[in-house]
Amino acid sequence: MTPPPSAATATAPAISASAAAPDERGPKPIIDGHRGNSAQFAIYAFTLVPLVAVAIAIPFAWGWGLSWTDVIIGVVFYFFTGMGVTVGFHRHFTHGSFKANRALRNTLAIAGQMAVQGPVIIWVADHRRHHAFSDREGDPHSPWTFGTSVPALAKGFWHAHMGWLFERDSTNQKRFAPDLLADKSLVKIDKYFWAWTIVSVFGPGVIGGLVTMSWHGALTAFFWAGLVRIALLHHVTWSVNSICHMIGERPFAARDKSANFWPLAILSFGESWHNLHHADPTCARHGVLRGQIDISARAIWLFEKFGWATNVRWSSPQRLARIQATAHEMGH
Repeated sequence: MTPPPSAATATAPAISASAAAPDERGPKPIIDGHRGNSAQFAIYAFTLVPLVAVAIAIPFAWGWGLSWTDVIIGVVFYFFTGMGVTVGFHRHFTHGSFKANRALRNTLAIAGQMAVQGPVIIWVADHRRHHAFSDREGDPHSPWTFGTSVPALAKGFWHAHMGWLFERDSTNQKRFAPDLLADKSLVKIDKYFWAWTIVSVFGPGVIGGLVTMSWHGALTAFFWAGLVRIALLHHVTWSVNSICHMIGERPFAARDKSANFWPLAILSFGESWHNLHHADPTCARHGVLRGQIDISARAIWLFEKFGWATNVRWSSPQRLARIQATAHEMGH
């Protein structure tokens, strides 16, 4: 196992190994202008259309049914795109938890973009900004933004879950993701986010139609494995931003209110072991305690065995003992 980062590195605002911390990058502002109308329209479309699909799923299923073809296609797309976000966007590109060869790096970027959560560079910049200012002013999606009263927390939950997506402020990519902007291959993949979105939305319908050789099979696969699958993954990801900063267990010392929420562990591929992640952001494994399933960490382990991933930042008993002891002293 590769030794974990030092305590100072692990508790600092999380930025990939090749990127300097935001507060060391001079006068670059946090926000870099505002989204244009077309980009804002796309945000509304990508978030609300799948949500509407979920809202009508029950009556739709009542009349149409749900086939095993739809389920299998949906599970495959959910796994591929979800791992693109958790292993790719999050642990690799944002935090540098491991290094990947070019083929794996590009595949993870494409898979993550097919989750329809935005281009890779924007996603990473937003998340690095979140860690730099977690649950403080400057955090793009803290549920504690408006206070601690019941109405304030209700408003904060909406803001952290998906309300922040509709704000026009654009995180400064030059400040928070200069390393990704310098990667020409990644910039090209980022540029064609729209193409991978089309593949993700309509690909299941095409596959479903070919498998069943019917328009009915194409339509149901488009609905269930396309729209509903995207909406489910959206809300699982957003729940890590909202629920996992409000309720749950906090066995490790973190500078914010990040918490572990076990009911989301499987669907989030281990991302809901969120307290450890904020206590040790560059660690490749989030579910480090006994019984904590972390599918993303297992995938990284396999990539390492195949030689596709190197310099993996695994946890160590010594590091875990230190941050657990500190958490106990802080009364977590």
